[in-house]
Amino acid sequence: MALVCVEDFEKKAVGQLEKNALDYYRSGAGEQFTLGLNREAFRRLRLRPRCLRDVSRLDISTKIFGEQMQWPLGIAPTAMQKMAHPDGEVGNARAAGKAGSIFILSTLSTTSLEDLAAGAPDTIKWFQLYIYKDRTITEKLVRRAEKANFKALVLTIDAPIFGHRRADVRNNFSLPSHLSLANFQGVKATGVGNAAMGASGINEYVSSQFDPTITWKDIAWLKGITHLPIVVKGVLTAEDAVLAQEFGCAGLIVSNHGARQIDTVPASIEALPEIVKAVGDNLVVMLDGGIMQGNDIFKALALGAKTVFVGRPAVWGLAYNGQKGVEEMLSVLRKDFETTMALIGCQNLGDITSAMVVHESQYAKL
Repeated sequence: MALVCVEDFEKKAVGQLEKNALDYYRSGAGEQFTLGLNREAFRRLRLRPRCLRDVSRLDISTKIFGEQMQWPLGIAPTAMQKMAHPDGEVGNARAAGKAGSIFILSTLSTTSLEDLAAGAPDTIKWFQLYIYKDRTITEKLVRRAEKANFKALVLTIDAPIFGHRRADVRNNFSLPSHLSLANFQGVKATGVGNAAMGASGINEYVSSQFDPTITWKDIAWLKGITHLPIVVKGVLTAEDAVLAQEFGCAGLIVSNHGARQIDTVPASIEALPEIVKAVGDNLVVMLDGGIMQGNDIFKALALGAKTVFVGRPAVWGLAYNGQKGVEEMLSVLRKDFETTMALIGCQNLGDITSAMVVHESQYAKL
């Protein structure tokens, strides 16, 4: 049976992933209200198509930080991808490269910076960063990312600790013993496991290693040790967007961490308009969370995002059929976006306007 939408890849992945890994990838925080809201909020937005426009030739390419993308979608950082498939991060990154997309490597990856660079040399690569209590660890990661030709640093700012993900606690989550966090050695590589009963190994690792004291002032420290543009990921308010601008960030990703940190925060797409209004074109505003189809991408762009990122959909493609599965998923998603562009009446991304997307409340209730 042909796979025709992201949900089809998810169903395949659910049937193939071991429970420890499946629940880690798909769970959200608390009661998982925001996890559902990430999708529901897109459904509450209505498209306003324009007709009788020449859409015989579409150009959906864009540039981010001077790097050419074939379309406005990249792959968000997701930890420990070899739990999904042996191809892991390299397979995912190669698929992103073939699709003309950005790939963001997680600090907590099962493939090292160097191995990813060697395995996917033609892919635009960014590195997602956590700040460790031992700052020399973080500084070494930054140096390695620069040396390996990564093009930007993505500092996750919404995780001084990890959120309460009930499935991980129930499963006593641990990284399978044949895998490790490949950017590290010793306990920092193998420490995601053997958690106490009623606890999650990943949460215990984060609590022991990540620095919960970081503030906006640490952006200055990070800027002082790198020439790479800094993107902050996890912004949900206009206030923090303004601070990101004030402290010299090059961009931000509107994100609720896949609804995995704190429940009942807004969906990313709900938070996007106030952030775009606050910083305008002064920062490159991007978004992740809830993207599952072409019209989701369109809605985010219409509301001011320059590009979007997907996390779970790439993992579902990876679990289904490794690199080829991600390639197939991205192809399905791109064709769906192209269909949306044509039917809304847009030849290129510059044709997209905010008037083409409105909240459902603007229409009379029947």
